[in-house]
Amino acid sequence: MDIRVLKYFVMIAKEENITRASEKLNITQPTLSRQIQDLEEEIGATLLIRGKRKVTLTDAGFLYLQRTKEILRLVDKAERDVQNESDTVAGIVTIGCVETNAAEYLMEMVALFMKKYPLVTFEFYNGFSDDIKEKLDLGTIDVGILIEPVEAAKYELYQLPIKERWGLIANADDPIAKKSNISIEDILDLPLIVTNRDIVKKELESWLGHELEELNIVATQNLLTNTTLLLQKIRAYIVAVEGAFTIRPLENLTFIPFSPTRETGHVLAWKKNKVFHTAVSKFIEEFK
Repeated sequence: MDIRVLKYFVMIAKEENITRASEKLNITQPTLSRQIQDLEEEIGATLLIRGKRKVTLTDAGFLYLQRTKEILRLVDKAERDVQNESDTVAGIVTIGCVETNAAEYLMEMVALFMKKYPLVTFEFYNGFSDDIKEKLDLGTIDVGILIEPVEAAKYELYQLPIKERWGLIANADDPIAKKSNISIEDILDLPLIVTNRDIVKKELESWLGHELEELNIVATQNLLTNTTLLLQKIRAYIVAVEGAFTIRPLENLTFIPFSPTRETGHVLAWKKNKVFHTAVSKFIEEFK
């Protein structure tokens, strides 16, 4: 499969018109149409619905566009890595990081690294641990900061000196907000919003001594952006780590830690047996 044709397909999807796409790509419209028809025949699926004035993606086309963009990002990254390989510490380091207090720690390390190696630039991706691990597996990011627990089979892990307390995020005017901490027994009947990470769900079940199906779970989430808004409209409580809240606190919400204290750590992770260009290798070395 020709990478060039994948770029053609992405341009058509962007422009929603084969003629405009051909003008942007500096090729003739019949040539572009033939290339996409050949692509559809090669993969055995119709990608475009061709109208008089515009083209739209089929369901298969939407899925193929997503995967094509991932492939092109990876190809672009591979080209940059090869170009940047030299004795000079230069190039781009791509990092994924969870939205907790670990982000502040990461930026302190990046700031120090930039002063020491000014030719290195960075690309940052925010997300939850599973999203970051997927990008590590695809190779679209070099390293990631993950919140534990983390499956260790595929990754090299470096433990970070950052612990986060678990607890509840609640409305500040809720009677529970007056507590300095909250016991496991106190939350069993509350309407809860919990993580959708399976590995963390199992950890929560171990802490609580109850399966989550036994609790009053009203929603699940991966990041707090939307559910903190929901919390202000209904009576509910988010089970989360403290740093996920304090990294962007809201005045009308508060965090109450669990008692006994439940903590979790963070790791810097990268794929095992992966060969990095000089800047990434140096960053991992300096970070450690």
